[in-house]
Order: sequence, then structure tokens, then C-alpha cells
Amino acid sequence: MATRDWRNRARMALAAIRGRPVVIHRPPRFPLEHSFFPPKRLAKVLEREGRTYRGADPFPHVVIDGLIEKAALRTVLVEFGKVDETAWKSRSLDTERKRSNEAEETFGPYTTKLIHTLNSGNFLRFLERLTGVEGLIADPYLRGGGLHEIREGGPLDVHADFNLQRRLRLYRRLNLLLYLNRDWDDAWGGHLELWDRDLTRCARRIVPLFNRTVIFNTTSHSYHGHPEPLACPDKRARRSIAVYYYTVECPPDTEREPHTTIFQQLPAPAE
Repeated sequence: MATRDWRNRARMALAAIRGRPVVIHRPPRFPLEHSFFPPKRLAKVLEREGRTYRGADPFPHVVIDGLIEKAALRTVLVEFGKVDETAWKSRSLDTERKRSNEAEETFGPYTTKLIHTLNSGNFLRFLERLTGVEGLIADPYLRGGGLHEIREGGPLDVHADFNLQRRLRLYRRLNLLLYLNRDWDDAWGGHLELWDRDLTRCARRIVPLFNRTVIFNTTSHSYHGHPEPLACPDKRARRSIAVYYYTVECPPDTEREPHTTIFQQLPAPAE
């Protein structure tokens, strides 16, 4: 392959010296009509992760690398950066500093197809088999989900998510977070932290790498976040796509009474 590339560059240079037009053949962009999942990817995830999901510490979850076709997701990342600034909603609080956009009409075509794919019947069946949660329903309104971005200095304190989609009157059951951060430096932070029910222990820290997907059960005690302010360069940001799933029935480990996001104060580190 390296020899072929060298020969191609030599031909282009020679053509330029002779004054001939140089034709650059770029690799074709990922066809929009193709599946966004690599062949047999979902089946392989079920085979490898299906038995361990429910017993994961500190609550049922899984981390999947490479769930989406890389070329398709690269285009989604390009579209992310082109979203009109007026479409974003910003929150700047002590507990969270982030921008979000759940308005599908502002998404690019690849982003729209990705969201539709993650909300499709085929993917819902996959999630039901993976998690054991039956009767899952996708949220076409992307309430609280869609595109998320956190910039330098932004925290997202450890919290439990809202438990009821009021418009649909459905109980929240699963979160799916798909990260879009290429060449992410571990020193920048932004790790997704999963905390135990008593908030005495961070059981897992997950680096938000490009094409890494985290799926986890959502209850009134599934505490997660990245409490340390983001330390990325000014021109970088922690970007992700969030999709949530619901059922008619209230899960056993969730308060039936509706509540909004519940932020928690972590214990002070031992001296």
C-alpha cells in the first residue's frame, strides 16, 4: 500500500511539472443509504456483553467501542460543528455548564439518520435483549437528549436523571451516550464517572473517546457525571449524542413520583 501511494504521488508531481492537470481521487464519503452498524456488530455485542450487563458495578451498564461505522460517525462530527448557533440551549450553573440541542430539524442528514437508527425498532429489540428491559419506547422529541457539548471549565456534577417524560407520560429506563471526541487527551478529563448508590465510591471512570458508546439503566439512584471541570484546550470540547429510552411501567428501583435531575454533593476527599 505504501509503495502504491508513493507511486501515485510521484505521478502527480510529474504531471504538475509538465503542466498537466492533476486529478485528485478522494475516497468516497460513506453512503447515506448504507447501514450505520458494521456487519454483525449488534450480534457480537450481545454475544460478548449480554451476560455481564445486568451484573455490572455499580449499576447495569456496558461500554462499547466501535458500535457505529467510523466513516459515518466522522461525517456526523463534521455536521455537529456546523449546527446553527441559534439552535443551542446553554446552561451555566455551578452544577453543570453545557450546551444542548434536541431540535432535529437543525441536524445534518447523517446525524438525523443516526438518531433514527438508534430509535428504530431493530435497535430497540437489540437493547431489550442486551438489558432485559422489555417494552422499550423511543422518544421522538429527544427530551433532554440530542447533541451535547461541554467546553473548557465546564463540569457536570454527579446526578440521577429525571425519571418521567411528561409529554409522553413514560418512565425513563435507559441512557445511551455516544461520544464524538477524536484524539482526546486523558489529561483533559471529562471521564464519565459511575457512582454507587451511597455515593461513597466511584466504581468506574470512562474516557469519552470517539465512537465509544455507554448504555446504562436509568433509575433514581444511577448516579453519574463528570464533576471535575473540563481541562481541554479552548478550541476543543467534549461532544456527545444522547438518546433515552422509556417504558409504560415504572421500574422497581425508581421513585414513582416525577422528579427532575437530582444533583448530588460528593463526600470530601480523605486528607
